[in-house]
Amino acid sequence: MLDAAIPTLEGLQEPIGSRLAEVQRELEAMVEADFGAVNEVNDYLLSARGKMLRPTLVLLSNAVGGSPAREAVRLAAVVELMHVATLVHDDAVDHSPERRGMPTVNSKWSHQVAVIMGDYLYSRALVEITTLGRVEAIRLLAEASNRMSIGEMRQLAAHDALGATEDDYYLLCDRKTASLISAACELGSMYGEPAYQKTLAEYGRDLGMTFQITDDLLDYNRTPDVTGKPSGLDLREHKVTLPLIAALPRLDSAGRAAVEDVFADPSPSNDKIERVVDLVADAGGLEYARRRARAFADAARGRLAALPDEPAVRALDYAVDFVVGRCK
Repeated sequence: MLDAAIPTLEGLQEPIGSRLAEVQRELEAMVEADFGAVNEVNDYLLSARGKMLRPTLVLLSNAVGGSPAREAVRLAAVVELMHVATLVHDDAVDHSPERRGMPTVNSKWSHQVAVIMGDYLYSRALVEITTLGRVEAIRLLAEASNRMSIGEMRQLAAHDALGATEDDYYLLCDRKTASLISAACELGSMYGEPAYQKTLAEYGRDLGMTFQITDDLLDYNRTPDVTGKPSGLDLREHKVTLPLIAALPRLDSAGRAAVEDVFADPSPSNDKIERVVDLVADAGGLEYARRRARAFADAARGRLAALPDEPAVRALDYAVDFVVGRCK
C-alpha cells in the first residue's frame, strides 16, 4: 500500500518495480551502437540512472482503465531516452560541470561530444518509437521535442533576464519540462485506455509544472542530493526562476542592486549567491513559489477525479504527493 504520509520515489515505483527493470534493459539495448566511442558515453550515461519518473508515469498511465499493454515498456524506455537526450543537451548549453554528483558529458569528454550524443539519443528515441507502428505516437513525441527546443531557445534569447514575468516563467516551464511529462502520460494512455488520453495529458502537464517549480525551489534550498545539480546553479547561470520573480518587486534598492550585481558577474562568488538566496527568502519568494507549486499540484490531483478509483490512479495521486514533497 502506498504511504501518502511519507511520499518517496521508492514507494511510488514499488508496484511497477519489475516493469521498470524491463525498461532499463530496453534502454541498454536501444542505445547499443556499432562504434565504441558512442557506447562508452552511453554506458556512462546509463550508469548514472536517474529517478525514472517519466517511465513510471508512462507505465502507470498505461494501466489506468485496463490491463497494461506489452508495448508500454518500450514506450517508457523511449520517453526516458528522450529525457536523457535533453539533459545532455541542456548541460552542454549551460556548460554545467556536474549532474547527480558526476561530471557531465561535456565536462568529461567535450562540448562537441555532448552535442553529438544528445543528437544520437534523440534520433534513437524516434527510431525506436517507429517500431510501435503508430504515427500519432511519433507525432506526439516529436511535438514534445519541438516544444522543448523552443523552450531552450526562448531562454537563450532572453535579453533582459530580470525583466521576466511570471507568465514568461510558466511558459518556459511548460515548454522545457511539462511538455515531456504530459507526453509521457498521454502516450501511456494511448496504448492503454485512449478514452483517458486527454485527462492524463492534462494531469501530466500540471504535474510537470509542479515538478519544475519544486526543482527551482530546491536550487534555493541548497539540496544538490535531491536536484542532481549543484545548489545555487540557477543564479550562477543567471537564470531567473519563480522565487526570484516573486521577490524582485519587494526588494529595496540595495537588495535589487545585490541581485543585479550577481547577474552582471560572469562568475559570482558564493557570498554573493548566498546573499541573494537570503534576500529572496526574506522577501517571501520561496513561500510564494511553494504556494504556486501546491496550486498546480491540486490541479493535477483534480484531473484524477475524473478517472476510476483503481490502483494505477491512486499511484498517480501519490506521484503528486511525491513531487510536492520535494519542496517541503
